[in-house]
Amino acid sequence: MERRKVDILCVQETRWKGSKACSIGAGFKLFYYGVDSKRNGVGVVLKEEFVRNVLEVKRVSDRVMSLKLEIEGVMLNVVSGYAPQVGCELEEKEKFWSELDEVMESIPMGERVVIGADFNGHVGEGNTGDEEVMGKFGVKERNLEGQMVVDFAKRMDMAVVNTYFQKREGHRVTYKSGGRRTQKLRQALGGQVVLPDDWETIAEVIRETGRKVLGETWWWNEEVQDSIQRKRLAKKKWDMDRTEENRQEYKELQHRVKREVSKAKQKAYDELYTRLDTREGEKDLYSLARQRDRDGKDVQQARVIKDRDGRVLTSEESVQRRWKEYFEELMNEKMREKKE
Repeated sequence: MERRKVDILCVQETRWKGSKACSIGAGFKLFYYGVDSKRNGVGVVLKEEFVRNVLEVKRVSDRVMSLKLEIEGVMLNVVSGYAPQVGCELEEKEKFWSELDEVMESIPMGERVVIGADFNGHVGEGNTGDEEVMGKFGVKERNLEGQMVVDFAKRMDMAVVNTYFQKREGHRVTYKSGGRRTQKLRQALGGQVVLPDDWETIAEVIRETGRKVLGETWWWNEEVQDSIQRKRLAKKKWDMDRTEENRQEYKELQHRVKREVSKAKQKAYDELYTRLDTREGEKDLYSLARQRDRDGKDVQQARVIKDRDGRVLTSEESVQRRWKEYFEELMNEKMREKKE
């Protein structure tokens, strides 16, 4: 997300059990929902500067969730979805589409919607009869799951946007397996779902998380970094030349990393516990507890109200008008109670 300058990213198959929000380092926060650590799970990752813009989070199931944000007076609804794969039961597929319909129908007219989903379907090449919802630059033949995507787009007056652009197949296909190719069907704000194979990026995320939780005494020290870098190079060497010597070198470095991590963790926690016995450490503990509590909340503060139809009001004039209506209704109700 940092490299691609992505501010909002929908993720699927997270396999995290729970229903909460948490900071994941590098200035990003994850809102997620999952009921099983072995399957499914959806989430939305936000850049920290937009966290205060979150007005509402709806967790429907481990396949569908949505966030409502207010950005410069515009209501933006971000929906993350994960459709069942081709081999799943029809009942499970219909349940997913019913949940997605429910979320879409709950969004007031006039608010913007972006869907970032893995629909697990092929809409196919060509668009005869479906010109209003898709272009003709899909991939291969349409399957049942792809037809469900097209039907959904028609119901919601939306479009499968990446079928409108003519690109080489290598740029349209995002998944290959056993000769099968898939063109992911996303209406997204851009982004990647594959973690970078980049040591510096991963290390910085872990270091920042450590600093946030444990301060500068975090155990991820230079010795650990050096050991892991050596192990990583040894793994590459063994992948390129599978000799017994290279395999042994890689195994020895794996054991070394474990020893270095264990030593570094023990040292860091000893220093942390020593500090917590001081007055400054006690303050740090309370500060950490407050920060973790804030990080776990979906909505940081209530900044808006809704009208009778559930639409979020943002302008000062509309908010004042709604408060006036509310108090008039409240006073009239009190007056009726007195008369009775």
